[in-house]
Amino acid sequence: MLATWDAMAETAHWDERYAVAHYIYGTSPNAYLRSQLYRLPEGSRVLVAADGEGRNGTWLAEQGFDVTSLDQSPVGLGKAAALARERGVAMRLVCADLAAGPLPGAPYDAIVAIFAHFPPEIRSRIHGAFVAALRPGGLVILEAFHRRQIGLHSGGPQAVDMLYDADLLRRDFADLVVLELLEGVTRLDEGPKHQGEGWVVRFVGRKAETLSG
Repeated sequence: MLATWDAMAETAHWDERYAVAHYIYGTSPNAYLRSQLYRLPEGSRVLVAADGEGRNGTWLAEQGFDVTSLDQSPVGLGKAAALARERGVAMRLVCADLAAGPLPGAPYDAIVAIFAHFPPEIRSRIHGAFVAALRPGGLVILEAFHRRQIGLHSGGPQAVDMLYDADLLRRDFADLVVLELLEGVTRLDEGPKHQGEGWVVRFVGRKAETLSG
């Protein structure tokens, strides 16, 4: 892991990973995201952060949501655009570094972050930007690899400070009402890069409808 956040190096890393013909995490939506669909009102504006090759953003667009798919990799976004065309749906594609500042296009009804891992020096700031970009009543829906994923080969970073747990998410999203926070083992089947049993943490939080005080 880099000692300090290097956005250009990260972009190059992901461009290289995505520069293959196949979709490295598949083209089907994440199972946990699918299970949370019932929480999203019809017509919701949804930002999918670190959407990579677009599997989750495209699926949400297929469900009729107003979707912005954001990633720092132009190569990934190119594949996301191709997948959206193949599925016959439209979504906004934004190439941006999540650590660079406020999220474009806010406010959103929901922000989705699926296996979006960041080093400690920027993670809490990015998670804070998620909260700031939500409208009152808006949701963060997140799944990430747990610290217990170390040593498993089903995906994710193999550096413990890039992994999450329930306590970390409680701290980062202290301003949200926790609707669901789970830790445990799941079986992943998401393209060649996410296969087999994995330790995950799952979180849904809601922004207060009105400011207190």
